[in-house]
Amino acid sequence: MEVEVLERDDTNLRLLIKGVHTAFLNALRRTIISEVPCMAIDEVVVIENSSILHDEILAHRLGLIPLKTDLESYNLPEKCPCQSEFGCNLCRVTLTLQKEATDSPVTVYSGDLKSENPEIIPVSPHIPIVKLATGQRIMLEAYAKLGKGKKHAKWQPVSMCTYKYMPRIGILENCDACGECIRICPKKVFTRTGNRIEIRNLITCTLCQDCVDVCPKDSKAIRVEWETNAFIFHVETNGGLSPETIIFEALKILDEEFKELIKEFKVAKA
Repeated sequence: MEVEVLERDDTNLRLLIKGVHTAFLNALRRTIISEVPCMAIDEVVVIENSSILHDEILAHRLGLIPLKTDLESYNLPEKCPCQSEFGCNLCRVTLTLQKEATDSPVTVYSGDLKSENPEIIPVSPHIPIVKLATGQRIMLEAYAKLGKGKKHAKWQPVSMCTYKYMPRIGILENCDACGECIRICPKKVFTRTGNRIEIRNLITCTLCQDCVDVCPKDSKAIRVEWETNAFIFHVETNGGLSPETIIFEALKILDEEFKELIKEFKVAKA
């Protein structure tokens, strides 16, 4: 297996992975989406709410606010030694929200949530929760805990996790640089240099074949194919965990599951 980093920042990671099959990448993708835990608000105790939103809608909006996550300091509730339905400081974080519109309407943002742990906070302070009219007030306590995406989408650590075949494009000798492929391509893969058509950004190609279809030549001057054992793997996080952490956690989970499968297979075979 060969892995090359094509693009990386705080929330995005794009990899070129060679020497693997689609089954492996699909298992990795599904594990990232459904098994890698992250923090999210799960329970809300509303003390006062005179806003236009009902309590359950307010709680739903709070649950969808992505939170910074510390996987080393907190346990999944089902694996916490406390085994309490109320949780403890090893599996639960308390956040409070108290806001009132006194003289004029105000908008309540995610930054107004106050966490008992300064490391477990909303990834952005600018997510709007509700707008309060003059005289309206909100007071509540919210409890965040680790969870998995297979239980609820609010525990998915990624906003996007995809893979595609690595494109392979050939410009043949009969190309007369008419430019139709440049015009039709939605990803701007091609460019004209002098009287030649060249590939400007290969990895953005979606293999849609529009450039081939629009080519006016009877014998098409463009060939679009893909490599069967090379893929572009793209992870975009919601900001709670870094892309590297998400991939490493998913690989650890897959490794543990394979070990359990081998163990059960040996028992069944005996």
